[in-house]
Amino acid sequence: MGDLAARARSLMALQEQRVLQLPLGGGFFDIVVTASGPEGYAAVKLMDEIQRTDGDRPDACGPVIEDPERSWLIWLVPPGTSAEWAPHRYAACLGRPYHVALPPMAVTEPPGPYWLRPCRGDRLVPPKALRDLLEQFRPEPAPHETLLGEVLGTIS
Repeated sequence: MGDLAARARSLMALQEQRVLQLPLGGGFFDIVVTASGPEGYAAVKLMDEIQRTDGDRPDACGPVIEDPERSWLIWLVPPGTSAEWAPHRYAACLGRPYHVALPPMAVTEPPGPYWLRPCRGDRLVPPKALRDLLEQFRPEPAPHETLLGEVLGTIS
């Protein structure tokens, strides 16, 4: 029960416009980190089209955080993705035991990390479609997994 209470407090902190440190995996999400830039943005725009349903907003892609300082896109994917994600030339996928610092929900533009696509309760980014888009657009340079694990908790 304590774990559930801690998760509830964490989600409330995010809604209250505070930076939130959240463990990857478990019941929330894993992440895929790619380079931003024109190729990364092209992948986001096409993912908008892939995930859009009738009556959806134009930015229908699942949650994506941009870290302009590091030129990264951080895609939130279903938990467990990191266990199945094969090494990829243009991305690194992380889950447990790593943590990520999420920007407050209302932060939708720089400076600092911000929600390029909002965190919504009804979707995450589908990893298979994301993998295909990364092969198509090839955003570079790809982040290194070890570096990511050291930095992700401090991107706020």
